Formats: sequence, structure tokens, C-alpha cells
Amino acid sequence: MKIFKTKKYNILSNILKYSFVIVFAVMLISPVLFVNACGGLNELPCVGGSDISSNESSDVSSNDTGTNITTKIVNPLGENGPQTIPDFIKEIIKIVLYVGIPIVALFIIYTGFLFVEAQGNPEKLTKAKNSLMYTLIGAALLLGAFIIAEAIGATVDEIKKGV
Repeated sequence: MKIFKTKKYNILSNILKYSFVIVFAVMLISPVLFVNACGGLNELPCVGGSDISSNESSDVSSNDTGTNITTKIVNPLGENGPQTIPDFIKEIIKIVLYVGIPIVALFIIYTGFLFVEAQGNPEKLTKAKNSLMYTLIGAALLLGAFIIAEAIGATVDEIKKGV
């Protein structure tokens, strides 16, 4: 790469050269930093929903000092949140629509200002027309994604009922 030959970009070339070492080091360190086994620290709550308790298992005999580990996966979105992946995708699309529709409205207003500002100038009119076209394409994609997701969800539900 010729761009990294100058003295100005030596740091970037060194980072690119040794990036695999950095990624490997992060991969080695991350389990130590982010995994909580909850062993021996009874006064601290266990993070991640696992519950470690001794002498509570019916499988473990009274002479055995084994540990019973039970794990429960908790929905991070709460009890009332989406329970399936299609429901989760529908919720994401609803959020995108709630954010996207006002943005589309603002861009249509902005395009109107571009038409007023053009005042017959062919270059500015072309820019305003392109802006309106791209805004309408974006709105169609936004609403089309919702319609396609609903159609796919309904199709999957019909297939489930048929089986």
C-alpha cells in the first residue's frame, strides 16, 4: 500500500500489520472479563441467571459433596416483551416505522423548500427532483419492509396451522 509509505501513516501501517495480535489478545482476555461463575461469592448476586447451590440436588447423595448447577435463560426484553423471533422482528420494524415516518415527512418538507429555492434554475430543479425521488423511494422501502414482513409472518403462520 503506497498510502502507508509516508511517515505520517506509520502508526496506521503498524496497527494494520499487528491487528491479528490485538484481536487474538482481546479474544483471550474477554472470557476472563465477561464471564461470572458465581463460585464462592455468596454475598454477591449471580449475574446471568445461573444459580449455584450445594446440597439441594436430589441426585447427589448425602456423602457426596457435589454441586448442583441450574441455569435459566431470562428474556432480556421482559415478561411482556416478544417471546419469539418473528415477534421480535415485528417489534423492530415497528420501531423503525415510528422513527422513519417522521423522518420521511421532514425530508418531503425539505424537498419542498428545495423546489421553492430553485426558482426555475435547471440545476437546482434537478437536485430537488432527485431529492423527492429518493425520499419517495426510501418511504416505499420503509413501508414495503413492513408489508413484506407481515406477509411472510402470515405465510409462516398458515404453514404452521397446516402441519
